[in-house]
Amino acid sequence: MNNQPFHFKQFSVFHHNSTMKVGTDAILLGAWCDVENVERILDVGTGSGVIALLLACRCNAEIDAIEKDDNSALEAGANFNISKYSNHLKIINSDFNDYAILCDNKYDLIVSNPPFFNNDLLPDRKSREIARHTTDLTHYQLLLGVSNLLADNGRFCVVLPSDQMEEFVKTGEKHNLFPVRKLIIHPKRESEPNRINIEFGRNKLLDYPVEEIIIRKDNNEHTEEYRSKVSDYLIRI
Repeated sequence: MNNQPFHFKQFSVFHHNSTMKVGTDAILLGAWCDVENVERILDVGTGSGVIALLLACRCNAEIDAIEKDDNSALEAGANFNISKYSNHLKIINSDFNDYAILCDNKYDLIVSNPPFFNNDLLPDRKSREIARHTTDLTHYQLLLGVSNLLADNGRFCVVLPSDQMEEFVKTGEKHNLFPVRKLIIHPKRESEPNRINIEFGRNKLLDYPVEEIIIRKDNNEHTEEYRSKVSDYLIRI
């Protein structure tokens, strides 16, 4: 079994005990989030802590990373401790629904790579089910919690399967959260988008920036546009 960490330029991440491994969704979201003038960040469902670490190497904000799964929380905490950003990273081993009710903090930025695949067949392993399905944290619960914890001028960044975007945006509007920026993600040039990064804010805009990105060329090499987004962090790209 390969228990070697995933090495970034600024830090390393052990992820073999976490519910979800380091992947393109998390890396691109962590690199895409706007961290300008951000003092306090919450990473919801941090897993191995990769998004929190990517944000930590981009800003000096205090970062709380919440994770319900015990093994994932332990691994994320260990990853934080061995990084040079440990003094502004904190792991919280708790259920997000409870935390959103009890927490008095307000966050300038909340980020999440949330449960996916509402209607797919559930996997056998319970921890993976929790990480990748909305049985444990529904989109409604996520957005309700974000609305409770987000500062008045705060932003919420999330990655979603493209076919869940419309319903997620409608649910967000019920909690006074509105899209202010999008990144539409295509696996390859001729393929339909499979992921969308969305940034939400408190104010409804008539118009906002929408970008598109293609991850791989036809020969499976990464495109220059993807490289430009992540080359500051990835060693091999």
